[in-house]
Amino acid sequence: MVTSFSNFQIIERIAYICDMQLSVIILNYNVRYFLEQCVRAVQAAIQDLDAEIIVVDNNSSDDSCAMMKSKFPEILLIENTTNVGFPRGNNIGVEKANGEYICILNPDTVVAEDTFTKLFTFVHGKSNMGMVGCQLIDGSGQFLPESKRGIPTPWVAFTKITGLYKLFPSWSICTQYYAQHLLPNQTGEVEILVGAFLFMRKEVYLEVGGFDEGCFMYADDIDLSYSVLQKGYQNWYFADTTVIHYKGESTLRDHKYMRRFQEAMQFFYRKHFGQSVFSWFFMIGLRVGAFLFSLQKKKQAITQVKPIRSYVLVSNQEALRETLETQLQAPVIRTEDFQIQPGLANREVLFDADFISNKNCIAQMKQLVKSGLTFKIKPKNASYILGSNHSNDRGSVISWADLS
Repeated sequence: MVTSFSNFQIIERIAYICDMQLSVIILNYNVRYFLEQCVRAVQAAIQDLDAEIIVVDNNSSDDSCAMMKSKFPEILLIENTTNVGFPRGNNIGVEKANGEYICILNPDTVVAEDTFTKLFTFVHGKSNMGMVGCQLIDGSGQFLPESKRGIPTPWVAFTKITGLYKLFPSWSICTQYYAQHLLPNQTGEVEILVGAFLFMRKEVYLEVGGFDEGCFMYADDIDLSYSVLQKGYQNWYFADTTVIHYKGESTLRDHKYMRRFQEAMQFFYRKHFGQSVFSWFFMIGLRVGAFLFSLQKKKQAITQVKPIRSYVLVSNQEALRETLETQLQAPVIRTEDFQIQPGLANREVLFDADFISNKNCIAQMKQLVKSGLTFKIKPKNASYILGSNHSNDRGSVISWADLS
């Protein structure tokens, strides 16, 4: 295994001194607006903690770094001159971390104001704690099942690829990939967590060697989770806090995804199980699953996205309503009562984070997830709104001011 800790890990662990409670590491690549929203949300969540934020930029071509220097000069920004990938980028951030705990956090996420305080309460006294994940939702409020998963053995991977976990939700033999022994609102021990949000002791991260920099896409968080288990620690899914993850997990929609998924699983099997019957069985299962998937794909109807006819702004600022109405060229209704009633199809809710908390935004999205509404958020002190309508949507941004 190749990691950035090979030269200093022993020294680091011997001389390990924690200067603070928490270090939040955010690895960014070309998502300037989502990064700003993420950083502002984290700042609100750590204001009562002894904590730091570390942003690692993987040679973005947008103005992410200029934004960080202008708006957050007090935050440590590490500018890589090349895109070193997800594992190496996060390892670089952890090298600079001073916290006893670290949180690996995607830039396209929004944490609640009490996310980290709740996590510290949860892990207190748990001596065998490995990693902790939380409940993730996409930009429409839908629960993201990758928040909690099982070890993707060949059979478990097969149930994922073929959709058997959906067809037989009451059969435990088919529901291990997404750890369906736990409901989304149930906290419990799981095997695999998603790399968009990982909370753990820095000491444990260093003990397992951090992210393996030889990992393929889709395998890095699986590999890290499994490595933690192999050291005898427990991984936990914590359901009592919810975080928005805009991009979410890509669904099985094309051959490119299938190929990447195959490469990731092959890497995982070779590293942890060697060339064995596991790999052979998986290759057969993958091909069968791909065939079944292609048959299902042909039967799927194309879903048309309905146009937004009007907007509801949750804010106390009339000037903001007027600005948005001009930008969106559609009616914008303003309300200070964020208990919006369902039944407003073809409308989009715009949350003003200067008026209501991220926690309340998240709660409303979860409550109204089946209402037909879509959502966007105007982050604190920002001149833009952003969001996404489903987990396959990369998200959209509407800005009415240049970088300042």
